[in-house]
Amino acid sequence: MGLRERKKAQTHAALSWAAVRLTVERGFDKVKVEDIAEAAGVSPRTFNNYFSSKAEAIVYRHLDRCLRVAEELRERPGEPLWDAITESVLRQFAPDAEAVAHPPAADAERWAAGLRVMVAEPALRGEMLRAGSVAEAEIAAAVAERTGGDAEQDLYPHLVASAVMGAVNTAIVHSLRTDPTVPVRDLLTDALARIAAGLSTP
Repeated sequence: MGLRERKKAQTHAALSWAAVRLTVERGFDKVKVEDIAEAAGVSPRTFNNYFSSKAEAIVYRHLDRCLRVAEELRERPGEPLWDAITESVLRQFAPDAEAVAHPPAADAERWAAGLRVMVAEPALRGEMLRAGSVAEAEIAAAVAERTGGDAEQDLYPHLVASAVMGAVNTAIVHSLRTDPTVPVRDLLTDALARIAAGLSTP
């Protein structure tokens, strides 16, 4: 990735994280594009160059993580499929640069409560479905490449991709449901192990 591409990726990530953080802290309806741009250190015009809406900015963080799962799968050709899937997924749920630079609110319970409200926000549902569809297609293509399959004709790559996205989405929601909160990475490790035990590589 060249310098220009890295800067664009950093701006995408900074805007998305700012959108998530402000929405969790204030609520979806109380966050404006101007607020997100200011928190990310850019202009509202720059925001509009990257995203068409608050909802798209919020969901981008999730989409980017899931797309990186597909990228990593292509970079781990020598491992057994489900080992590669598990490691690729877990790596995306480690603290990233944005979370380290701007950690969530000190009150973990308040942060979790804000996340619950955010993920239930009706305005985000369409974007979440779109992002899930895009990510699932990319993961299916990566699985097909690894297994010598055909992403257009074979069921298996899509079944695996659907299972992976199902595990990710379920782990996120279940983490917010538990009290005390169980880390998403722990739930993903458990979920992917269970799926791998019953969904063998062809």
